[in-house]
Amino acid sequence: MQYKITAPERIQATINLPASKSISNRVLMIHALAGGDTLPDNLSDCDDTEVIIRALAAMPYEIDIKAAGTAMRFMTAYLSVTEGKHLLTGTDRMKRRPIAPLVNALHYLGADIRYAGETGFPPLIINGKTLEGGRLEVPGNISSQYISALLMIGPALKEGLELHLMGEIISRPYIDLTLWTMQEFGAEAEWTDMDIITVRPQVYKSHPYLIENDWSASSYWYEMLALQGASGSSIKLKGLTDGSKQGDSVVKYLFSLLGVKTTFDNKEEGQPTTVTLTRHRCLLPRLDYDFTGSPDLAQTFVVTCALLDIPFTFTGLASLKIKETDRIEALKAEMKKLGYLIKDENNNTLRWEGERCTPSLQPIDTYEDHRMALAFAPAACRFPGLRINNPGVVSKSYPHYWDDLRKAGFNIEEV
Repeated sequence: MQYKITAPERIQATINLPASKSISNRVLMIHALAGGDTLPDNLSDCDDTEVIIRALAAMPYEIDIKAAGTAMRFMTAYLSVTEGKHLLTGTDRMKRRPIAPLVNALHYLGADIRYAGETGFPPLIINGKTLEGGRLEVPGNISSQYISALLMIGPALKEGLELHLMGEIISRPYIDLTLWTMQEFGAEAEWTDMDIITVRPQVYKSHPYLIENDWSASSYWYEMLALQGASGSSIKLKGLTDGSKQGDSVVKYLFSLLGVKTTFDNKEEGQPTTVTLTRHRCLLPRLDYDFTGSPDLAQTFVVTCALLDIPFTFTGLASLKIKETDRIEALKAEMKKLGYLIKDENNNTLRWEGERCTPSLQPIDTYEDHRMALAFAPAACRFPGLRINNPGVVSKSYPHYWDDLRKAGFNIEEV
């Protein structure tokens, strides 16, 4: 399937964003470890969260988490400390995404995990049992999802967990989000040194819980407003929290540099509210930023800055190589279709200094990656009639994205 997208001349819209996938998936794991009866309120309805909900409800022998990387990592740790034997598997792409750093760490703690296929990759055969816990060293530059998976089972370990992160620590905001969510359910888990996290053994306390909406999803609306640029345009986004622990909430600061102002309806700490985005003049000559703490925003800013003719150097992108696709190569290929020559350095940096080529305006390929579709759709504000292949991939994190675009006045045709 292919969509042809044309943007409106002016955007005036109120959008109810999807619930945070990051928080939903963490709360579901903690809720299961706590033995809770009532699911949290405002759970994400995306594919990644749905596979966790189904797995925890049925707990079959074979658990297929499809393309959900977070689910693979979190469920690997959860099943290791939960009685029963399971085969944990996923899509062909998932079977090529590395899992060895997490499995090695769990093996060190005494987990019974075997590879059902190629060593280092899913599928996994897991025999759950009680683990002792104790002191564990892992590299700090591995995916934060590995670290979060280990932290969340910490309270279920007999001796708790003392996690030493060796070397550079990446995606620290996601680790902090995990610790904050654990604390919301009574866990004693905290940084006890610059590179040490201590989790004490205890039982999580289950209680009613409201999940805030997704700051990552908001980034595409910021992008639309930055690119659309018409005076009088504004977008209201519901369910966002001022002072959010979501790492991607940094989007409001970054887009303020690009001329998009964020106004909160109220400032009650920790309470979801509505934010209003308005467009102002952008005078920024270039944007250089380290995305180590928020790599999921990289695609949004590559598209936005290039289309605004703002040169950039974006670092901290090493994890993009092992996402749903190789996002570095995908960005270079698809931006070239729009006439922009993006360069990469050492698989960690993307740079653009204004280099252009003749745009082919071929349909944008999405590579089975939701964020490729989400980040490139706003480019229709500069390229009327932009076409996107396989638009259904957005169901992974933002299932009603295209409906929301239509509500905002975008014309979307299936071709």
